[in-house]
Amino acid sequence: MAAMSTTTTGADARDEDPRPGGPADSPFVRACRRQPGPHTPVWFMRQAGRSLPEYRAIRANVGMLESCRRPDLVTEITLQPVRRHAVDAAILFSDIVVPVAAAGVDLDIVPGTGPVVAEPVRTLTDVERIRPITRDDVSYVDEAVRMLVAELGDTPLIGFAGAPFTLASYLVEGGPSRTHAKTKALMYGQPELWHALCGRLAEVTLAFLRVQVAAGVSAVQLFDSWAGALSEADYRRFVLPHSAGVLAGLADAGVPRIHFGVGTGELLTAMGEAGADVVGVDWRTPLDVATGRIGPDRAVQGNLDPCVLFAPWPVVEAEVRRILEQGRAAPGHVFNLGHGVLPETDPDVLTRVVALVHELSAQSGDRG
Repeated sequence: MAAMSTTTTGADARDEDPRPGGPADSPFVRACRRQPGPHTPVWFMRQAGRSLPEYRAIRANVGMLESCRRPDLVTEITLQPVRRHAVDAAILFSDIVVPVAAAGVDLDIVPGTGPVVAEPVRTLTDVERIRPITRDDVSYVDEAVRMLVAELGDTPLIGFAGAPFTLASYLVEGGPSRTHAKTKALMYGQPELWHALCGRLAEVTLAFLRVQVAAGVSAVQLFDSWAGALSEADYRRFVLPHSAGVLAGLADAGVPRIHFGVGTGELLTAMGEAGADVVGVDWRTPLDVATGRIGPDRAVQGNLDPCVLFAPWPVVEAEVRRILEQGRAAPGHVFNLGHGVLPETDPDVLTRVVALVHELSAQSGDRG
C-alpha cells in the first residue's frame, strides 16, 4: 500500500478539510453519512482472518491475544484483505476481549473455543475488579492504528469494539454459550449487579474506541454478537441504555458509528434508537424490511448470507443483485455479509463479489 503523502496522521488529519479522495470523502464514509458516492462500498466482517492463506501463515504459532498486541502483526493482518480484495474499508484486526483483558480480567482466547475467563463474574466485588482503561493500557492499539492510517492512504479504517451485553455474557458465562443461561439468570435475578457490570463495561468500551478515534480511525463498529438471544423488551431494559451510552459518548468524535448484532431482526427498531449512524443487518431480514424498522435517518450495512459464498457463482451473483436492490430502500447502504467470513471461504469469491458490487452499483446509479 502506498503511504500517505502527508506526515499528518490520526485525529489531526481528520480535523482538516477533507481532501478529495481522502478517507473522509471515501465511498464508505459517504454511504455511512447517507451521502451519494460513485458506487456502493463493500467490506466484509472477518475479512482479515482464517479465509486468507497469508493470514494463516503469519499467525502460525502466534496466540490470538499476542497477535492483537503486536502492532506489526495487527497492521499486516489488517492490510491483507485490502490488498487482496480491493475492499472499500479496512477493519482493525483485534478481538472483543482485548480491552477487557487490558482492564485486568484474567482470560485467554483458546483455539477452537474462544474467550475463556478464569474467574467468571458473580458479585459486585468481581465487577469492581474491572478497572478503567487508558491509552497506556492499549498503547499497542494506538500504535497499530497510526501505522495503518499512514499505510492505507485514502482507504478508511474502521475501529472495533464489543458491546457491553456481549462482553458481559462472556464474563458471566466464563466463555461462549449457546443458551446464555447464566447471563440471563444474573440479568433477571440481580438487575442491580447486571447494570453495574454493563455500566463498567460500557466505560471500558468507550475508552477503547476513543483511543482508536484519537489515533485516526475513520469510523467505528460496535459488535453485539449475542444480543439476538434477547426479546425486545429485555433488550430495551437490560442492554439498550448501555449500548446507547457508548454510542452517545462518541457523538462528538466526528466519525460514523456502526452498530451490529446477530439474530437481531426483532431488535432493529431498538438498535436504531441506540444512536448509531449505521445499523448492521444479518442475513435473516431483507434490507428493505430492515430499513422500515430502523427508520429513514440511519444507513444500513449488510447482508449477504456468508454461506451463499459456497454456492455456484450464478447463485452468488443473483444474491448480490437482490441485496443491492433491497439496499436502495435505505438512505445509505454499505454492502457486507450478514455475519463474518467463514474460514473455509474461497478468497477469490470475495474478490469477485467486491468487483461485482462496484460494477453493478456504478452502472445502476445505486450509490451508497
